[in-house]
Amino acid sequence: DCMQCHTTTDWENVSFGHSQTSFQLTGAHLPLNCIECHSNGYSNTPTDCFSCHESDFNGVQDPNHVQNNFSHDCLQCHTTTDWGNVTFDHNQTNFPLTGSHVPLDCIACHANGYSNTPTDCFSCHQDDYNSTTNPNHQQAGFPTDCQTCHNTNNWNQTTWDHDNLYFPIYSGEHRNEWSQCSDCHINNNFNSFECIFCHEHNQQDMDDEHRGISGYSYNSPACYNCHPNGSEKMKFKFLDRIRGSR
Repeated sequence: DCMQCHTTTDWENVSFGHSQTSFQLTGAHLPLNCIECHSNGYSNTPTDCFSCHESDFNGVQDPNHVQNNFSHDCLQCHTTTDWGNVTFDHNQTNFPLTGSHVPLDCIACHANGYSNTPTDCFSCHQDDYNSTTNPNHQQAGFPTDCQTCHNTNNWNQTTWDHDNLYFPIYSGEHRNEWSQCSDCHINNNFNSFECIFCHEHNQQDMDDEHRGISGYSYNSPACYNCHPNGSEKMKFKFLDRIRGSR
């Protein structure tokens, strides 16, 4: 039925409407000559991208599609308008990109491929964990669940809430009075702490000042029992209460 494509006015000016088929021409497909897709004929021509772009799939190295077992459904990442401008939406995976992860090149996290890439922080940040010294994570036996303290916006801006969980060191009288965790946690042991080494106390003066105070002893746990907020005022309130009961 020649009239599907030809007219009596201009036999050579074919007006075949590809948009009426199951494969509409868009983007870079529009100016192509028919023979570029129909070199093997016009019957049963495949409509999937991979059939024409297999050489592209096999030849690309960054990332290597074959080695990483990428899907042959090219439209998951590519478009007919700009084949090289990949539109893969990482936020649709089980690891949305946030903070400092957003501008990274794919190879920064996928150096070993794109299949079964770990999503835990430690897998990429193990060197950071092993090399940090303030505090020394390895020596202290810190957990490897990095997101407990760190975030993707600023790795060095930790969210460890020492003030509310344990003892105020970022506020109150101990603010700016220390430089390293080991100032209070001797030998990087976070199960214990020392007050005596920092404060300019001597045992004789402290013994005299706490004379008659029940439970007093010259050691750090005892200091903490009476000064849980690191404030000297608490000591005076405690003394006044004891003296007032005499």
